[in-house]
Amino acid sequence: MAEALHELLIDLLGLDVSVETINKLIGSVLLILALWLIRLFIMRLVHRRYAEDTRALYNWRKGTQYTLAFLGVILVGRLWLDGLHTLATYLGLVSAGIAIALQDVIVNLAGWFFIIWRQPFRVGDRIEIEDFAGDVIDIRLFEFALLEIGNRIQAEQSTGRIIYVPNGKVFRHVFINYSQGVPLIWHEIPVVVTFESDWEKAKSLLTTIVTQRAPQIDEVIRRQAKQPGQQFVISFGNTRPTVYTKVVGNGVMLTLRYLIDPRQVRNNEQQIWEDVLRAFAPHPDIDLAYETVREFSHWREGKPAMSQPPLTDDPPSSPVHVIPKKDV
Repeated sequence: MAEALHELLIDLLGLDVSVETINKLIGSVLLILALWLIRLFIMRLVHRRYAEDTRALYNWRKGTQYTLAFLGVILVGRLWLDGLHTLATYLGLVSAGIAIALQDVIVNLAGWFFIIWRQPFRVGDRIEIEDFAGDVIDIRLFEFALLEIGNRIQAEQSTGRIIYVPNGKVFRHVFINYSQGVPLIWHEIPVVVTFESDWEKAKSLLTTIVTQRAPQIDEVIRRQAKQPGQQFVISFGNTRPTVYTKVVGNGVMLTLRYLIDPRQVRNNEQQIWEDVLRAFAPHPDIDLAYETVREFSHWREGKPAMSQPPLTDDPPSSPVHVIPKKDV
């Protein structure tokens, strides 16, 4: 077959290509075709088993693609290189130029190995790195992609923009993972009432609201603790919703604190605030505090014990003598 193809190239194109080179070309094409068929077969099996698990399908697709591509480079390289000595010489000549000209590329490639090996985050995790935050939607050889949250939107919800972050960033910047360990975060909602409000009644109302609206997370923590191969030792002493009291400049701050999935924060916070407004409305002795300027008379508006007229600095007037009136 190689000889027939050799004669055909000479007759039609006038190319005098050696039979050995033609054999290498045919072998390369057959190897690439075989690897493509293997990938197709593997992905068919994976789709049957993980039809509903998009994350597993993504991991298998990427893993199969990288593994077979690496295997193809090795196998095709063996056809074209004349032994180990030629390969070592070639790599030695190229490596010096690569180290200087492609420094960022090498760092990004090393970052990819670090992400795949250590798995500081995976596809689907919500992370924050440098000034960016979002959900990881893709991990490639040189960069990973985030579906951005926040920034343009004053909440932890998607903006619709995709951020491409070089893999080398994982070596240069601290990043935060919202999803590893226990996939819950502590969330706080501060509610400030005026000093004149009945803060104890307000705290009781808020405790009832946060207890009803906070997600049930006991089962999530229990299921996470039972998973094998845990990397972290995370212990929550108290997972129940709590309301903390603190005095601030314009009133009494009552802070609702509870655990929640970070993707549910905005909807949950909306429900809690609507419940707070409805709960406070029928109580005239509870008012939300806000920044304002007004005149405050302590002896009129302060505590009952201080409800007396203020002392004046004017000097006391001379006594008035009353002369009794005589009858005429």
